[in-house]
Amino acid sequence: MKKFILILILLFICPILYGQNVDKNIVNPVRIPDGLSEDEIIKIASKVKPTKRQIKWQENELTFFIHFGVNTFTDREWGRKQDDSKEFNPTNLNVEQWVKTIKEVGGKMMIVLAKHHDGFCYYPSKYNDYSVKKSPWKNGKGDLIKEAAKACKKYGIKLGIYLSPWDIYSSIYGTDEYNELFRNQLRELLTNYGEISEVWFDGACGEGPNGKKQVYDWNSYYRIIRELQPDAVIAVSGPDVRWVGTESGIGRETEWSVLPYDVFNQEKIADNSQKEDIGQAFIPKDLMENDLGSREKIKNAKSLIWYPSEVDVSIRPGWFYHQKEDSLVKTPEQLFDIYFTSIGRNSVLLLNVPPDKRGLFHENDIKSLKGFKKLLDETFKNNLAYNSSLKSNNGKKGFNIKSLVDNDNKTYWTTKENEYTTEIEITLKKISHFDIFMIQENISNGQRIEEFSLEILQNNQWKEIAKGTTVGYKRLLRFPEVSTDKIKLKILKSRECPEISNIGIYKTAKLN
Repeated sequence: MKKFILILILLFICPILYGQNVDKNIVNPVRIPDGLSEDEIIKIASKVKPTKRQIKWQENELTFFIHFGVNTFTDREWGRKQDDSKEFNPTNLNVEQWVKTIKEVGGKMMIVLAKHHDGFCYYPSKYNDYSVKKSPWKNGKGDLIKEAAKACKKYGIKLGIYLSPWDIYSSIYGTDEYNELFRNQLRELLTNYGEISEVWFDGACGEGPNGKKQVYDWNSYYRIIRELQPDAVIAVSGPDVRWVGTESGIGRETEWSVLPYDVFNQEKIADNSQKEDIGQAFIPKDLMENDLGSREKIKNAKSLIWYPSEVDVSIRPGWFYHQKEDSLVKTPEQLFDIYFTSIGRNSVLLLNVPPDKRGLFHENDIKSLKGFKKLLDETFKNNLAYNSSLKSNNGKKGFNIKSLVDNDNKTYWTTKENEYTTEIEITLKKISHFDIFMIQENISNGQRIEEFSLEILQNNQWKEIAKGTTVGYKRLLRFPEVSTDKIKLKILKSRECPEISNIGIYKTAKLN
């Protein structure tokens, strides 16, 4: 009885308490009481939900990273302290070209470098003399972030910023004073350029010019962001979004957004007495593991948190532009494959496109991006399931099964109470050829599906053609082309009643 009461408190009271303060607190975890069984913990895991900012972020799907700076002109990936401010001098910088291209290929956000590890600021910071103020670009009057904000607003694209915590230029790096400098730079960026939708931190922490390493006061950084830009997600060394673990463009086939969160002492974090742990507070011990959130991983968790993954990859071998890589731009087909292994595996794709020395996206990059967009449009323009007949024997009363094909993430279909498996039979208007299946969960109520399969009817027998594990926001399965008019989606295992928002059946297009 005590366990039952604890579960009720956790499922209904705790989410309310934490939810009311989500914009004030750094994290929104659900604490696990001691002594619960594995099944009880799984039940709790099925109720962990994303914040509104996390849902909006997930719906972006395709976002873009812009690595552009001194390294572009010195032909390096990592800057050095002795690089001259005069190196930064684009001849024909046009941020509108970047944003317009991103808009045309379906991108929803652009994350721009405000400062990389070398410490050079691409806006006129009051707290750093190593910046565009000392550059010949626009006679020291330029402001890259201002131009990015203006272009993003014009074309309806969200703006994100990357401010490197590591600074190999600053003479006070490695001291408490540096944390105050960094906080001041954050305040500049979050107050002078309108709405910021994502603040992107990496965890790089090398030595500064004095040979010291910095103890980053992450907690204070997060509080500034929450105060000044409450709708912005903080990634990937942050509480809202995590790094998938590689820069290959390939996410996990089993990607849970609900993960164990074992560093839980809000009081210590708040008073900064837990500085040694805070840098790892939102990062699983090994991001390279194939399994981060399975039953085995969460059965002994102290608490659980919604912590979705971002897949970052560059369109070129390097992150900054190098002329020698002009022939090595990823092809439309390669980008199309990455779409399936990132967005199609419950992640957001952060695709880096580095402008060249002119300050423009190179022609080869644009050509590849447009080919990628054409592949996406031609492939996903016709959902064969739209006009199909749908039926299941255990749908919950009041939930229209046709909501599965209304292309609306806010509507969903679910099963009767306590029924965690289901079969949905899809009858197409005619025999059709296809090789892609799409399924989405209603993540606003959590992530639940653990295993599903797809079958087709051929020669009066059901034959399995594909199977998957997690779904989350979106899961895409590819398989050898088949033809039929009868398809069966089987939810084989789920942590709670599955809530499915959309399904789709498609045929891969080919570029001419």
